[in-house]
Amino acid sequence: MVKKGFDKEIDLSSLIKPKYIVLSLKQNKKTGIIKELADLANKYIRLKNNKVLLNAILERERLGSTALGNGIAIPHAKIKNLKKPLLILGRAEEGVDFDSLDGEKTYLFFLLISPQDKVGLHLKILAKISHLIKDKFIIELLKKAKDKNEILKIISNFKNQ
Repeated sequence: MVKKGFDKEIDLSSLIKPKYIVLSLKQNKKTGIIKELADLANKYIRLKNNKVLLNAILERERLGSTALGNGIAIPHAKIKNLKKPLLILGRAEEGVDFDSLDGEKTYLFFLLISPQDKVGLHLKILAKISHLIKDKFIIELLKKAKDKNEILKIISNFKNQ
């Protein structure tokens, strides 16, 4: 029962906008990918000090890799004075060594930035992303999507499952 209500609560397609999707990340190393994603996120959350976000993500990553396996990573951080969560989706077509649990390359990166005082919301979004990426068919669709609209359609269709 809780799961059904939870699914209605968090809609990933309402968090991901076309401008938050990067189909071809340029970097090919873990730190470079994180910096590239953080730079994009900074355009939208406009922190006074751009290094705050990058440092928060890197600090979280030092606790343990956010690469879960199956070509997916969910780097994330909580930031003080942020008003609402931001979800960026990046894709590295060649894959990147991101210290994944399965030792394989990582292709899809869901960068989640949440308000520091909204821990529950942060965890619910992480859980929703985790639910999405459990489906290997969806992962393959996201990896092969030709454009941002196709990615948005895949994610939007998922909420109806």
